[in-house]
Amino acid sequence: MKSHYQILIIGGGTAGIMTAARLLKKDSRLDIAIIEPADTHYYQPAWTLVGAGAYKYKKTAKSMASVMPKKVNWIKDFASSFDPENNSVYTKSNGNITYDYLVVAPGLVMEPSMIEGLQEALDKGVVCSNYTNPKHTWEVLKNFKGGNAIFTQPTTPIKCGGAPQKIAYLAADYFKKKGIETTSNVIFATPGSVIFGVKPIRETLMKVIGRYGIHFKPFYAPHKIDAENKLIYFRHVAPEENKCVINEDATIGEVSTEDNIIKLPFDMLHIAPPQAAPKFIRTSSLVNDAGWLNVNHHSLQHNKYPNIFGLGDVAALPTAKTGAAIRKQAPVIADNILKLIKNQEASNKEYNGYSSCPLVTGYGKMTLAEFDYKGNFTPDPKLKRMLVFTSAKEHWRLYMFKKFMLPYLYWNKMLKGKDV
Repeated sequence: MKSHYQILIIGGGTAGIMTAARLLKKDSRLDIAIIEPADTHYYQPAWTLVGAGAYKYKKTAKSMASVMPKKVNWIKDFASSFDPENNSVYTKSNGNITYDYLVVAPGLVMEPSMIEGLQEALDKGVVCSNYTNPKHTWEVLKNFKGGNAIFTQPTTPIKCGGAPQKIAYLAADYFKKKGIETTSNVIFATPGSVIFGVKPIRETLMKVIGRYGIHFKPFYAPHKIDAENKLIYFRHVAPEENKCVINEDATIGEVSTEDNIIKLPFDMLHIAPPQAAPKFIRTSSLVNDAGWLNVNHHSLQHNKYPNIFGLGDVAALPTAKTGAAIRKQAPVIADNILKLIKNQEASNKEYNGYSSCPLVTGYGKMTLAEFDYKGNFTPDPKLKRMLVFTSAKEHWRLYMFKKFMLPYLYWNKMLKGKDV
């Protein structure tokens, strides 16, 4: 096997495959390798629907070999460390591999150990997560008979920040269809201050919360899980002046303890685990103080090493970690690398923080949040072709778009480097 490549990409997920495909679309003569140990590539955005019984899990998976661009050299191995001064990546089985240009896109990893008790409880009994095992989520949902169904997320950045609330809405809708809504308490607890940062979307979601009678708990950061006794503890993280007042909700058995800790019983718990950059990234010289890949927010070029770029979930970008964001990031990186190859400046700084969150609000209902770094609502004008004139409102056409059209576009367009 070769030990040097013109362009070396770490990660065979959405970001890595899409970047390689975009580059080869521009110049099929490029010498590109992807380091990726996995045999299977997943379309994870559909896992929300899998967890609600509305999509088949097997349809979210394809072999890595089938999505790998044909002219790419696939190095089936683990990247383990960097030597950026010598343009080198060390791998677990293949030793050092050198490069002219490096694209870092390994995604992120789940770190359940960051919440006490979560690692032992996750995906067992009534504790579930669409992030790790959406099939188990569906089993828990089907077997739920009533009581407290709690949905929550950690204080760390997470992929698809809207996913923890999507499954809450689907669960509330499912309980209604099952006729157990009056004996069920759906609770959405988040460390954040609002349900969603983009105002038009937030207004719609607050109406959804009201419609389902969801108990919305802002400033609640999951702190500890006692799976044996079916209790979850939250730390109240509101601004200092509000911390002295925590209203207990007797209808859901909420109890405040010392040091702003809130205890809640659960009969179902869905949680997004804490998430972080992979350890070999966190321990490298490529990260910022928070442990994420230190790249320019607009060019995606590394702030210290000009021949290194990064995108996707691992990148330190102040926007949502989604496949939609990658769709806008990959063309910028491809353009900048091609410029560097031609001895030009990496001058493409067009990435404006675009990300998108398809917020499923029930079976057959969805609103589509599209936004930039500044939190501006930036709906795609082409949605009007689908007769969707206000994507901040719930629409059945948007739900159909997510369930059927987006997976098609992902497998057949995005991963092949085509414009969508």
